[in-house]
Amino acid sequence: MMRRGKKDDASARERILAAAEELFAEAGFDATPTSRIAVLARVPKGLVHYYFSKKQDLLTALVARLPDQHIEPGAVVVPGDVAASLRRLVAELDARNRASTLLSHLLWREADTHPSVRDALQARFSTVVEQVRAVIQAASAGPLPDTRVETASSLLALAVSYRHSVARHDDRADEATIDREVEFIASALTSR
Repeated sequence: MMRRGKKDDASARERILAAAEELFAEAGFDATPTSRIAVLARVPKGLVHYYFSKKQDLLTALVARLPDQHIEPGAVVVPGDVAASLRRLVAELDARNRASTLLSHLLWREADTHPSVRDALQARFSTVVEQVRAVIQAASAGPLPDTRVETASSLLALAVSYRHSVARHDDRADEATIDREVEFIASALTSR
């Protein structure tokens, strides 16, 4: 009897996750039995439970598949130009988020009923707030009031998060809107 190699194991696990992502996004987590996941992944049902002992473990693994949100400020900062720096940060976040629109849709929907998903999305939001804050501080020509930086960081993170949450339903990202929001935030930050 031949033993299954690591490559086969990784392939089966990946197929299971891809099938779970597709089916959860289509019908919802609760309405998707693991037997349907096994059929779509072309694996025995027992293999689904081998890799993921509980169905909730599939959802946890999908959360871990979201793209990394950490961007070094130096990669996007234009010294002295907060608006240009924020535009570059948003473009980088959008590029990463476009790689996971189906997964994002699924997770935003499941956040209402699964605290672990809600916590993971909240942690990602906090990361974006921190990213925006770091870019604003690195790009500004001088010190800015902490309350303005905090408010601006939260507002832009909300706008980016909203865009990501509806990206599956809006195949044309409204660049003009986000550009106006960035311009508004940058001008509010630097006005005296």
